[in-house]
Amino acid sequence: MVLTAAPAKYRIRPFVALTKPRIIELLLVTTVPTMVVAQRGMPSIWLMVATVIGGCLAAGGANAYNMYVDRDIDALMERTKGRPLVTGEVTPNETLIFATVLEVLAFVWLTVFVNLLSAVLALAACTFYVVVYTIWLKRTSTQNIVIGGAAGAVPVLIGWSSVTNEISWAAVILFGVIFFWTPPHFWALAIKYEDDYSAASVPMLPVVEGYRATATQMAIYSVVVWALTLAFWVVADMGWIYLTTALILGALFTGGAIRLREATDPEVQARQSIRYFNFSITHLTVLFAALAVDQLVGWGI
Repeated sequence: MVLTAAPAKYRIRPFVALTKPRIIELLLVTTVPTMVVAQRGMPSIWLMVATVIGGCLAAGGANAYNMYVDRDIDALMERTKGRPLVTGEVTPNETLIFATVLEVLAFVWLTVFVNLLSAVLALAACTFYVVVYTIWLKRTSTQNIVIGGAAGAVPVLIGWSSVTNEISWAAVILFGVIFFWTPPHFWALAIKYEDDYSAASVPMLPVVEGYRATATQMAIYSVVVWALTLAFWVVADMGWIYLTTALILGALFTGGAIRLREATDPEVQARQSIRYFNFSITHLTVLFAALAVDQLVGWGI
């Protein structure tokens, strides 16, 4: 029998999957609007494209490293057992090489076409995500996603620095918005897949402290997010489009967490948690869209 190589498209797909494209999409949702605010208008198309490409490369490399490290626990979880390292579509060595190439390309690209500060921030985010979150905290602490979530907040700093070549207090507050948004966003998913994390011995908060304690923490974090979005209105001198959006979204985000806390039936808890998870993505997307619209129509200038 003659063995033939798999078509190129079938080899490309698992490598694309290693980068976790859906997560990258969410990072880009925060990066581009931040650039608009930093510019107080529309940045050059080339700068936006260059920053997005560099950000995609850096985030993709970090996610591939994450899958390399987590391939053992991914095999134990229903949600992740179809990932390419678990199914054998790619090998661990291929993943390491792929991730490293992406990170090197990201650093060089951002240094050459954006600026050194943005390149350093991207590299720092990858290092933090892989070493602090994936290798250290994820398997040892209920605060894993709280501290580790900082890596996902760095794209706003990259977006800001790509335009200004510095970090301002407004950018730091935006960083805080995403930093405090990440725990309730991810804990909602962890509630839904509590059995998965328990089977893999990953100490996510719902596994260790239970549903009610987790929902209480989610409500607290949602209030902090709401407060920070309003603080950004003041510090960044934003307009009424952004303020109105932030007020409404903050109320819905906090109210959803409070309703989660009140749920007692396990089926209702699981259903509401995934609904909250989905809304949290909408919350962030609409909030950052409002940032850009607020500036582009000139109300916040």
